[in-house]
Amino acid sequence: MSVLRRIIASFSEPPDAPELALEQWRALSRQVPLMYAMLVSNTVILAWTHLGVAPASLTLYIPGVLVALSLLRTLLWWRLRGRPLTISKARSNLRAMIWVGAALALGFTTWSFSLFPYGDAYLRSHIAFYMGITTIGCMFCLMHVRAAALAVGMCVLVPFTVFFVMSGQMTLIAIAINMVLVVSVLLIILLGNNRDFAALVQSRTAIATRQNETQRLSEENNRLANIDILTGIPNRRSFERMLGEHLAVAQARGQTIAVARIDLDHFRAVNEVYGQITGDLVLAEVARRINAIKRPTTVLTRLDGDNFALIMHEPCDEAAQLRCAEAVASVFRQSFDLPLGVVRVTASVGIAASTPGDTAETLFDHADYATWVAKRDQRGSAVLFNATHQQDLRRTRYMEHMLHTADLDDEIYILLQPQFDVAVGETTGFEVLARWRNPVLGEVSPVDFIPMAERTGQINRVTMAVLRKAIAVAAELPRSVRLSVNLSANDIGSTSAIEQIVALMGRSATPSRIDFEITETAVMRDLKQANQSLLALLGLGARIALDDFGTGHSSLTHVQKLPLHRIKIDRSFVAEVNDDPASRAIVKTMIDLCRNLGISCVFEGIETEDQLHTLVALGGSVMQGYLFGRPMQAALVTEYLKRERGLRHVEGRVAS
Repeated sequence: MSVLRRIIASFSEPPDAPELALEQWRALSRQVPLMYAMLVSNTVILAWTHLGVAPASLTLYIPGVLVALSLLRTLLWWRLRGRPLTISKARSNLRAMIWVGAALALGFTTWSFSLFPYGDAYLRSHIAFYMGITTIGCMFCLMHVRAAALAVGMCVLVPFTVFFVMSGQMTLIAIAINMVLVVSVLLIILLGNNRDFAALVQSRTAIATRQNETQRLSEENNRLANIDILTGIPNRRSFERMLGEHLAVAQARGQTIAVARIDLDHFRAVNEVYGQITGDLVLAEVARRINAIKRPTTVLTRLDGDNFALIMHEPCDEAAQLRCAEAVASVFRQSFDLPLGVVRVTASVGIAASTPGDTAETLFDHADYATWVAKRDQRGSAVLFNATHQQDLRRTRYMEHMLHTADLDDEIYILLQPQFDVAVGETTGFEVLARWRNPVLGEVSPVDFIPMAERTGQINRVTMAVLRKAIAVAAELPRSVRLSVNLSANDIGSTSAIEQIVALMGRSATPSRIDFEITETAVMRDLKQANQSLLALLGLGARIALDDFGTGHSSLTHVQKLPLHRIKIDRSFVAEVNDDPASRAIVKTMIDLCRNLGISCVFEGIETEDQLHTLVALGGSVMQGYLFGRPMQAALVTEYLKRERGLRHVEGRVAS
C-alpha cells in the first residue's frame, strides 16, 4: 500500500492549483455517473452469463453488493452536480475518489477472478474481456484525474497480468500481454491529455486573472476619476454627471431639485498662515461635517479647491433652501481645532432651485452666480437665486459676451487722477483708471466690468489695452510725472501675462515712468510667483505700490517680503481720521512704518481740507482724492499741469 501511496502522490496535482482542482471536479461530476452506469451494466451482464454455473453468492449476492455501492456513489455524485464547491472540499472529494476508485477496482477484480474456475473457455474469455474493456472505460472516464485513472489501472492491471500469466494457458497469457500494452499506451495518452487539460485550465485561469485585474484597475481608475481623494466624496466630474441625471429624473417626474454651491471665504489665508497640510485637514473636516448633517437624499461633492456643492431633492422651496443655508452655516460656527492651531473659516453659499426648461449647466450657473453675489455683498452668508438675480445674470452674461468680442484697444479708454505731493507743492503722478465704452452697452462701470474680466479671464486683455494707452500718454507728460497702472491677481499670477507686459514695456521709449499698483489679494494667491513677477517689472525701472493697504490679510508680511516702493493707504482710514482716534493712531503707525522702511505712502480718498490738515500733521505727504482733482481725460492733463504751475508761480510772486 505504501508503494501505491507513493505512486499516487507522484501523480497527484500540486496543492497550489485551486482552479485545476475545481475543473477536475466539474469534469468528474459529468463523467463519473457514466462510468458507474457502464460498470453496473457490464457487471450485471457478466453475472447473468454465470447464472446456474457459479454459486448464487457469486452471481447474485456479491455482484449485488458491488452494484449497490456503485449506485450509491452515482447518487452521491449526481446530488453534488451544479452545487457550488469550495477548493478544500473539491480536493477532499478528489482524494476520496482516488481511494474509492482503487477499492472498487480491487473489489470488482477479486469478484471477477472468483468466477474464473466456473464455466467453459467462452465464459473465461468473457471474464477477461469484461475486466479489460471495463478497466479501459473507467480509465477514460477518470482521465482528468490522472492519479485516480492510474490507481484504477494499476489495481486491475497488476492482478490481471499475474493471474493470467500464472494460469499457464497461452491464450490467456497473450490476453494479459495485450492488456498490459493497451493500458500502457492508454496511460501515456491519458497523461498527455491530463497535461493538456491542466495547461488549458491554467491558461483559462491566467486569462480570468488578467480580466479580473483589468476589471479591478478599471473600477479603481473609475473610482479615482470620480472620487475626490482628499475628502472621499464625489468630485466635480461626478457632480456634473449626477446633476444631469438627477435633473432629468426630476423633470420627468414633474419635481424640482436645488443646487447649493459652497465657497469657503479667504481660505488661501489658511494655507498661507498654517500651511497646506492644515488646509487639507480643514477641507476634509468640512466635508465630514456637512456629510453628517445633510439629508440622506442630498449629494455632497467637492468641485475643486475650497469649493463644494450639494444636490438636493424635494422639498426645494424657499423655506427648504433657507434650512439648507442654516445647516451649512452651522458647520462653520464651530472652530476647527487642529495640531497647528485653531482655525476659523466662513463660507459663502449660493442656492438655486430648478425651473422648467433648465439644463444642468444653467442650474449650476444660477447657483454659481448666487455664490458670487454672496461673496460680493454678504460674505459668510447665503444668497437664494431669485428673479432679480436672473435679470442681472442675463445682463452679466451679455456683458461677458460683449467683453469677449470687444475691440478693447478701441473701446477701452483711460482717466487720470492726480497724486499731489504737499511737501513739494505739485502733482508728481497720476493713477490710470480704466473705463469701457461699448457701442451697444454704452458706458460700463469699472465696478461691473473689472471683476467680470477677472472672473472670465479677460483681464489681461484689459490690462494690455490700458497699458498701451498709458505708455502713449506718458510720452507727452513732463519727465517728473509718473503714471500708476493697476495689475490684477491674474496678471501677477500668470507668467505669460507678465511676459507680455514686460515685452510691451520694453518696446516703450519711457518704460521707467510707469509704476504698477497691486493689491494684497493679488499676491496672496502665490507669494513666490508674485515676487518673481514684480522683480521682472523692477528690471524695467518701474516702481511697485501696494494698493488698499490695511484691508487684506497679513499686510506686514507682504510689506516685508515684496519689493515695494510705495504703500497706498485705503480711503476707509482717511474717512474717519478726524473723528476716530483709533483710525488716527493707525494712520500715524502706517506713516511711521513707511518712513522706517524707506518707502513713501499715498493717502486715497482725500475730500476735505480737514482731512488734509490732519494727515499733513501726522506726517503724510502724497495725497489723492477729489480735493486735488477728479479723474480726467488724458487730453486735459497737460492743461491741468499748466494751471498748477501758473498758480504756483503766482503764489510765489505774491509771497515775494
